[in-house]
Amino acid sequence: MALNSSGERRRRRARRHRRVLKKIRGTAQRPRLVVSRSLRHMEGQLVDDDRGITIAGISTRASGSGVSEVEGMKAKVAASYVAGRLLAEQARERGIESAVFDRGGYRYQGRVKAFADGARAGGLQF
Repeated sequence: MALNSSGERRRRRARRHRRVLKKIRGTAQRPRLVVSRSLRHMEGQLVDDDRGITIAGISTRASGSGVSEVEGMKAKVAASYVAGRLLAEQARERGIESAVFDRGGYRYQGRVKAFADGARAGGLQF
């Protein structure tokens, strides 16, 4: 079956994500850092799976979030990096120092990696 057939790419990503979710779980002390990627934007959330709540979240879509270009990076990658750094700052304000990274079934490259690197640069450990 071709990858671009009706929803096949989306189904494969969902299957990879379920496989990853079997192994990781977020708690109040160490929440799950979930990333979601679209063609233009990135979104990240810190989720406490025990209580089923979102602790903090950020998106590159948010106006006035301070997301801008970083020297030497392409625009979308730079925005992902800055968003990751801002999410780490939100987490530190709430007393969270470490998290479990959930790549959401996406490959760990490009914007997903930049988001993770930004979160690490902001002081979040995973």
